[in-house]
Amino acid sequence: MTAWKIKGWCPGALRPMQSGDGLVVRIRPPLGRLTSAQAQGIAQAAATHGNGVIDLSARANLQLRGVTEASHGPLIDDLRAQGLIDPNIETESLRNLIVTPFRRSPFASGSSPVRQAPDDTDTLAATLTAALARMPRLPGKFGFALDTGPRPVLTAASVDIRVERAADGSLILRPEGHPLGQPVADLARDAIAMAGWFVAHGGISDGRGRMAALIARGSIPPGCTLAPAEPLPKPSPGLHPDGAIVALAFGQMRAETLQTLAALGHEIRPTPWRMLLLVGATTVPDLPGLITDPADPILRITACTGAPGCPQAQGDTRHLARRLAPHLAENQTLHLSGCAKGCAHPGPAETTLTATGQGYDLIRHGTAHDTPSLTGLTPEAILTYLKAPDAPRL
Repeated sequence: MTAWKIKGWCPGALRPMQSGDGLVVRIRPPLGRLTSAQAQGIAQAAATHGNGVIDLSARANLQLRGVTEASHGPLIDDLRAQGLIDPNIETESLRNLIVTPFRRSPFASGSSPVRQAPDDTDTLAATLTAALARMPRLPGKFGFALDTGPRPVLTAASVDIRVERAADGSLILRPEGHPLGQPVADLARDAIAMAGWFVAHGGISDGRGRMAALIARGSIPPGCTLAPAEPLPKPSPGLHPDGAIVALAFGQMRAETLQTLAALGHEIRPTPWRMLLLVGATTVPDLPGLITDPADPILRITACTGAPGCPQAQGDTRHLARRLAPHLAENQTLHLSGCAKGCAHPGPAETTLTATGQGYDLIRHGTAHDTPSLTGLTPEAILTYLKAPDAPRL
């Protein structure tokens, strides 16, 4: 099996990453949103300068695929005209920020109701974005979540520092891996200080490092005494107080789909659940390529690009995922990974199938590189297992 490599950084627009189908160009939407014009510009650029395939990443970014060395420059020019390009690679690489797509929804009822917080997420996003340029030098995958909507909803996103609301609606700054956060007095100053604490306490090793790993070693920033409000569950496709949410199978769409959605005139907010929020929409668009049924089993499968789109993948993922989806047990979830890196789902999953070049390894309640329960499974063996009348959950 070909050894997989961890690059330790994410692609950008100015610093794309080579893949099996060309360069992957990642667009980080400013303040977590795209205007209708910007979305149309991205769709046109994807069709003109790439292969027309657009991925929605787990950090709520858009990735254009199939870009060539020759088409990269003209692509950047088109995206810059839409206000989507940072001034330089360093600024771009620092802007690892996920912003909650929910801004104005009332807090949902639950066992832990919270006071309505002010509608200031856009202002906070601008403040934190500006502060990122003043951060100490951080690892390439180090990220922030601005989760200041109704209640925390980004708790499953892979980040390192979270801005959330406490039960009384006040802001807290919470390091990933710790249940409590600091009260926020000055967001920019306090976020920079926590990032500085991470660096000063040995969070970086060989240019890499994550906050949760540092917390697991017993280090905790001072003043972490406040719990966040009770988190909301992952949303489903359909109508929501902020608009309409549509899902994409494995987070992928054609440029024509984004073009059509953009033509509806709504602001579009990408989400880390590989869904799009159409702000203010009162109906759910019925378009080819969109998932609008919350019960669609494809929504319970996470699958990376796989072979041949990714040069490190040891096997197919998405075709197999479509074959397996109808046979999943009710509420069963599945992670299909093209290699042991597990890029699409770095954390533990209920069930993971990892391509190895000699078949698929099955891992229960672990990550793509954990010790498997079964090895060398063929797609047919997996299907036969699922179709058996008394088949247990994978």
